[in-house]
Amino acid sequence: MRALVGGQEDELWDNSEGGVVFPHLVPGPEEYAAVLDFGCGCGRIARQLIQQDPPPERYLGIDLHRGMVRWCQRHLAKRANGFEFVHHDVWNPSLNPGSGKPRTAPFPAGDGEFTLVVALSVFTHLLQDQVDPYLREVARVLRPGGVAITTWFLFDKRDFPMLQEFQNALFVNVDDPTNAVIYDREWLRGRLAAAGLVPYGVRAPEIRGFQWSLLLAPSASGRREAEFPADEAPRGSKPPPVGPPRPDQVGVEG
Repeated sequence: MRALVGGQEDELWDNSEGGVVFPHLVPGPEEYAAVLDFGCGCGRIARQLIQQDPPPERYLGIDLHRGMVRWCQRHLAKRANGFEFVHHDVWNPSLNPGSGKPRTAPFPAGDGEFTLVVALSVFTHLLQDQVDPYLREVARVLRPGGVAITTWFLFDKRDFPMLQEFQNALFVNVDDPTNAVIYDREWLRGRLAAAGLVPYGVRAPEIRGFQWSLLLAPSASGRREAEFPADEAPRGSKPPPVGPPRPDQVGVEG
């Protein structure tokens, strides 16, 4: 399962010293009181939060991969009070195929329930028509003072004059467009504003053209929108992992 989501080193999965999980982004610990982990996978962030001192009072992890959610239910939920894992049964061509599945679905949570939403390597795999619904869901479940940690692949549409006005995303895999999706930066700023979110913290990629980190807050929080710095990181390569022939079946049986 680790190979499927990427990052197999033990230090990426554990928090032996018990510190807050994202000290450089969300110093907390009050921001960690109630966490929604959108795209929890096989529990990398959950494992670290369980070891955090103090752990969240509530944690809800959702993911569209049935096998990973099942593994977390069996091995992690029993080890921490207030931790819950739910299968987010929406369509994905590789991880959750099947006819009749919706492309998006509301989070299984009420309005304003969470202090922190984590969405790492999630919007980098959503298609353009899926972005608005999920940004609205992030805004909906956040408390007025809550924050969201998100990552994105971004480009400047002005460098691609062949794109139509309604075309604001690029992809790299014709068989599975969700493999990696890259969004026009100015388009994204507009969608954030429309969803009632403000990007108050922006970190450029560590590898040029790779993941941008955006800290989001409800627009009503009064936080000021951050400037997007230039991407001056060194060039490198970090392709997504190549999964097995049927990645949706990993961990489902047994």
